[in-house]
Amino acid sequence: MLLRYLVIVVTGAAGSLLAQSPAPVASAEPTLRSSYPVPGMSNSSSPSAAVPVPPGVNAPSGYILSANDQVAVEVFGEEDLRTNGRLNGEGNLSVPLLGSVHLGGLTLTQAAARLTDLYARDYLVNPRVNVMLVGYAKRRFTMLGQINRPGSYDMPDGSPEGIDLLEAVAMAGGYTRIAAPERISVRRHSNSGKDEIIRVDAKRLARGDRGNFTVLPGDAITVGESIF
Repeated sequence: MLLRYLVIVVTGAAGSLLAQSPAPVASAEPTLRSSYPVPGMSNSSSPSAAVPVPPGVNAPSGYILSANDQVAVEVFGEEDLRTNGRLNGEGNLSVPLLGSVHLGGLTLTQAAARLTDLYARDYLVNPRVNVMLVGYAKRRFTMLGQINRPGSYDMPDGSPEGIDLLEAVAMAGGYTRIAAPERISVRRHSNSGKDEIIRVDAKRLARGDRGNFTVLPGDAITVGESIF
């Protein structure tokens, strides 16, 4: 009887101690995440990648930039200053930090020198700038008359300043059956503001008798009709 009483007392005391022990409390402090980017992991808050520079075209030596030419600008060691775009109608290009800069009428080397000077004035120490031609402004000529595919055509990228007349004829699908290659007229805008009409005998050109004739941007070529 005494042994049973002792067991009951001990058991009751243990239960009392358990009842008084506080339950674990969840921490109210949130787990902190580092806001710094971790190498090898993406971070949605990181700045966007620098503008990729497309491949340039092989511009002729001394090529002069004009409205709607597309160029790419790189500043060595400054990825955020990369840009590429077309010169607007006034020959200006929007450049990071500098805003609108007039590059029309300059060679690529001169354009790079101008941007270098502007960056050096207020922003960078000894900047190294490179300007590349990415795409020519669209320069067109028109083929009319006795030609298989009359219409307007873009100058080839490799010859933005002009192409041979026989090449222009080939681009337009060649002569029709009743064409008169010896009776070709070219309407060309002159510096005086008046149109000039040039008569060309393409038969002689094809034989090599008179060298060649260069079609310029803006020219309108009309192939005459044979007179039976």
